Amino acid sequence: MDSEASSWQRVKLRAFDLSDRTLRRGRASAIHRAERLRQRYLLIIECSVTAGIAWFLAGQLIHHRIPYFAPVAAILVLGATSGQRLSRGVEMAIGVTVGVALGDLWLLLLGTGTWQIMLLVAIALSLATLLGAGPLIMSQAGVQAIAVSVLAPNFGYGFNRWADAVIGCLVALLVATLAPSGPLRKPTDAAAKVVFGMAETLDAAADALTTNDEHAASAVLDRAAAAEKDLAVFDAVAADGLEFVRHSLFERHRLATATALADFHVPLDGASRNLRVLARRSVVAVWRGEEVPAAYGDLMRELAEACRFLARELAEGRLPTVARDQLREIGEATAHQQLTQSISANVILAQIRSMVSDLLQLTGMDYFEARELIPGLD
Repeated sequence: MDSEASSWQRVKLRAFDLSDRTLRRGRASAIHRAERLRQRYLLIIECSVTAGIAWFLAGQLIHHRIPYFAPVAAILVLGATSGQRLSRGVEMAIGVTVGVALGDLWLLLLGTGTWQIMLLVAIALSLATLLGAGPLIMSQAGVQAIAVSVLAPNFGYGFNRWADAVIGCLVALLVATLAPSGPLRKPTDAAAKVVFGMAETLDAAADALTTNDEHAASAVLDRAAAAEKDLAVFDAVAADGLEFVRHSLFERHRLATATALADFHVPLDGASRNLRVLARRSVVAVWRGEEVPAAYGDLMRELAEACRFLARELAEGRLPTVARDQLREIGEATAHQQLTQSISANVILAQIRSMVSDLLQLTGMDYFEARELIPGLD
């Protein structure tokens, strides 16, 4: 009986643990979905309004009875510009209009059928390629050509569907130019992610050196590689934001801010490169059993905390000038460290000093000002 009661208690505890874990995951999933909706609400509103305007213009001003391709083209083009360069929207507009025009022409000349579809898709993709389109734009050209010739065949409609698509594309490009979706918020968020990734790598490297754990050391290289990918994302969204602001009538006054954000590439790239060297030398030190002073690990952790503070400031949309004192103190502390016989240890110290200089430039300082704040080694 005692054994059965004990087994039953274990079952109940297991069920409780599973239900609690499921509840936590469900709550986390709901929070994530709500946050994703919050981030996209502006795009949703823009797409809805733009689709309605495109339908109205095609239906009322040009007197098209069912201007289906106007709102469809508007949504496709506006969606392509979200988080992308405006030129991406232009490419999408070209792909959509080419596909619709080719489908209309093909329907008038050859009708529909198996061989017609095969040849139509081949010509649509080839034409989009010749116009410089990427894979996504090529596929849209093919899809729109098929939609016109198969899903909505109407031999008496002429090129009205092409006109609908042109109207939808023009309305979407106008909306994207006048009201871009968060062009300056995304670069600051991306920059914050890069710096936060640096903090994670620094902590991981310090822990690997402290524990002399080879597996942990190998993971440091993976973290450094992830930070490099985050930098590529920052470069893309910063360029997108700069292009949006340059073309927007309502955002031109923020051009200086967008340019300053794009200029973050230089210090972020420098810090990322120095971090990769630091990570590699940390791994080498662990693998070879080289002694690295504990003070170096402490400096790495202090720099990681400074990176987290920088990341929070950037995420809030602020230039992290208040982080200068913290970085300056770390730079001064590196000047008073004892050099060792270990090449890896000395390289690690040098990379910490270089990273401090790079991160000081993120606070608005130029290279020479940042370098002057870091004293020479004793």
